[in-house]
Amino acid sequence: MSFEDIKLEAIPVGRDLLLLITGGVSHIGAASTAYPSGEGTEALTSAVPGHKEHTLSEEYARRASASLGRTVTVVMGIHYDNLSKEEIKEISKRTTEMLDHYLLEQQGNGANPR
Repeated sequence: MSFEDIKLEAIPVGRDLLLLITGGVSHIGAASTAYPSGEGTEALTSAVPGHKEHTLSEEYARRASASLGRTVTVVMGIHYDNLSKEEIKEISKRTTEMLDHYLLEQQGNGANPR
């Protein structure tokens, strides 16, 4: 499987940002919101029972919030039937690379509204 249909959509919400990461049968499996707090970043995560996206969404929200200096919510929903452990690792790698690319692009644009 190539997982070519996995996508990351960035939706500005005022000064905040929503990152929607979907693929396969798109759905909402988890939502994580991270925000600057003091000298660090705080995060809250909500996961739908039986879904595993929260294992990535919170890390992605924290990384994006820290990099961009703003509140970021990551909503993830990726589903493919009967994945192997290697295919799950490939999805994780692919979504991590998508986030890295997005964050580098934003830093190059000087995007930091706060």
